[in-house]
Amino acid sequence: MPLLDIKTGTITEKGQIVIPKSLRERFPSGEKVAIISYDDRIELRPISSVNEALSCAYSAEKSLKKDWDSKEEDEAWKNL
Repeated sequence: MPLLDIKTGTITEKGQIVIPKSLRERFPSGEKVAIISYDDRIELRPISSVNEALSCAYSAEKSLKKDWDSKEEDEAWKNL
């Protein structure tokens, strides 16, 4: 994905950041975003793009939870 623009902002004492207007205009007002934290950066992504990328993981988690979310499994893994 090519880099389109770099802007700066300041994190306030309350942890708030203003997204510059030129960047906000690229997304619809009221759109939900995912805030993704890495060791060296934070990304804001439209929640729809994250849902699409993780849909397989969500499906796998639901099906595997039936087998793995048990007292027996917790006991087997607790000392590893």
